Amino acid sequence: MTTNQKATGGKALDRLQELQKRSLVGGGQARIEAQHKRGKQTARERIAKLIDEGTFQELDPFVQHRATDFGLADQKFLGDAVVTGYGKINGRPVFVFSQDFTVLGGSVSEAVSQKICKLMDLAMKTGAPVIGLNDSGGARIQEGVLGLAAYGEIFTRNTLASGVIPQISVIMGPAAGGAVYSPAITDFVFMVQGTGQMYITGPDVIKAVTGEEVTHEELGGADTHTSKSGVAHFAYANEEDCLAEVRRLLSFMPSNNLEDPPLTEGVDAGSSDGSLRTLVPEDPMKSYSIKDAIAKVVDDGDFMEVHERFAPNIVVGFARLGGKPIGIVANQPEHLAGVLDIDASVKAARFVRFCDCFNIPILTFIDVPGFMPGTEQEFRGIIRHGAKLLYAYAEATVPKVSVLTRKAYGGAYLVMSSKHLRGDINFSWPTGEVAVMGADGAVNIIYREAIAKAADQAKERARLIADYKEKFANPYVAAGYGFIDDVIDPAETRQRVIAAFAMLQNKRDTVPAKKHGNIPL
Repeated sequence: MTTNQKATGGKALDRLQELQKRSLVGGGQARIEAQHKRGKQTARERIAKLIDEGTFQELDPFVQHRATDFGLADQKFLGDAVVTGYGKINGRPVFVFSQDFTVLGGSVSEAVSQKICKLMDLAMKTGAPVIGLNDSGGARIQEGVLGLAAYGEIFTRNTLASGVIPQISVIMGPAAGGAVYSPAITDFVFMVQGTGQMYITGPDVIKAVTGEEVTHEELGGADTHTSKSGVAHFAYANEEDCLAEVRRLLSFMPSNNLEDPPLTEGVDAGSSDGSLRTLVPEDPMKSYSIKDAIAKVVDDGDFMEVHERFAPNIVVGFARLGGKPIGIVANQPEHLAGVLDIDASVKAARFVRFCDCFNIPILTFIDVPGFMPGTEQEFRGIIRHGAKLLYAYAEATVPKVSVLTRKAYGGAYLVMSSKHLRGDINFSWPTGEVAVMGADGAVNIIYREAIAKAADQAKERARLIADYKEKFANPYVAAGYGFIDDVIDPAETRQRVIAAFAMLQNKRDTVPAKKHGNIPL
C-alpha cells in the first residue's frame, strides 16, 4: 500500500469516526441536558438500560430528513429523531426503536418512519419481538401529509406483525394525536409515571371545544390509563424500573408465534399446600383473594399481573408452572364478588387472545356469580362485550385448564373456559357450585308457591335451599355429566394442574379454515 493510499484511507476513517460521534449526540449537548432536567434519559441511555450489555447493533445512524420548508433545511441531525437497532434481552434477540426527544421533539418524519418500518420488517423476517420506546411530540407538522403517511406505514406494520411477533410499547414522554395509535395496536403498553402521557387531543383543544379544563397528567397520565381507560397495562415510578419490567415480561413469552415459550429447567411439582383447603370461606357471602390461590399454585409464587389496576374484578397475568410459562385468568371475589362486567370481559378476552397467539397455555380460576346487572351495563353493550370473552375462549387452541373454586353461575359459567367452549381439563374444588343461578334465587322462583303456603316460611325456604344445593348446585352434579373432569383436594391443585398441562403439551386443535373470524368488536 502506498503512502497516498494510507492517507486516503485514514481520511475516510476519520470522517466515519467524526460522523459516528455526531450521530451519538442527537440534538446536541444542551438538549441532552434539558432532557435530563425533565427527569428523562436520552434515547440511547434507555436502550443501554434495556438491552443486554454489549449486544446493541445500531441501524441507519446516518439517515437524515429530506424536508427543506419552514427552516428544516438548517435543522438536520444524523439519525433524525429515532435510534433503531437490534440486540438481546436475556440472551434472546429483540429489535428496538427509541424516539429521540432532543431532535425536534422526537417528532415523526418520513425518515423516522422509514427507519422504524425497516426495523419492523426485519423483526418479522427473523421472528423477534419489537420494543418501542416512545417520547415524541407527534407527527412533524412541517412535513405536512408526509407526516401522516409516516404514521400510516407504521400502523400497517403493527397490524401485520400482530400475532406474529410480540410488540411492546413503552411511553416515556408525550404521545399525542396519531402517535397513540401505534402503541394501541401493540400487545402491551408500559408507562412511566409523571412523564409518560397519551391522548388524542391535548388539554388546550379540549377546553376550546368542550369547555372542560384538565391537566396533561389528568388527561393522559399513567394513573388515568392504567385505572380508567385500560389503554396501559403497566405503570412504574421511574424509567429504570419500567425497563426492568419489560425485560421480565419478555421472559414469559416466545420470540414469535412459531415457537414455544422459554422453559426453565429443574422445577418440580412441589408438595401439597394444606392452606388452600381453607382459602374459600364457609360463608358464601364472604370474600377472599384469588391471588392467594395463584401465589400458592405457581412456581415460587411469582406472578406478573397485567392490567392490575383496571377492572380488578378479574385478574390476568403470567406465571410459570413446573418451569413452563402460562397465562392466568381468574375471577377476583374481593372486587364486586368477581362479577363479569364490560371492562372485565374485554380485559380477559384480549389477554386470552394474546396467549393463544403465542402458544402460552391458559389456567383459569373460576368464582363468578354472573354478569353485572343494570341499565348502565346493558346500555353500554355488555351483551356484545361479554361475547368477546366467550369468543376468545372458544377460539383459543392452546391447552386450557380450569379450577372452579366456588361458584359458576349462568352464562358466566359457560364463558369462563367451560368444557362447552373447548376447555381441555376442568377441575373443581369440593366447594364448587355449577348452576343456572344461586340457590337463593332459584328457590325463590321454583318454589315460590310452596314457600308461600308453608307454616314456617323461613324454615321451609332454608330446607329447600339445602335440598337444591344437594341436587343441583354442587360439583358432583356437573362431574356426573363429564362437564367437570374431577373434583380435587385443593391442597393438590399445583400437582394436578402441572400434570394436566404436561399431558396437554402435544395438544393439536384447529379452527375451520377462514380468513379470520368476526369477533364482536
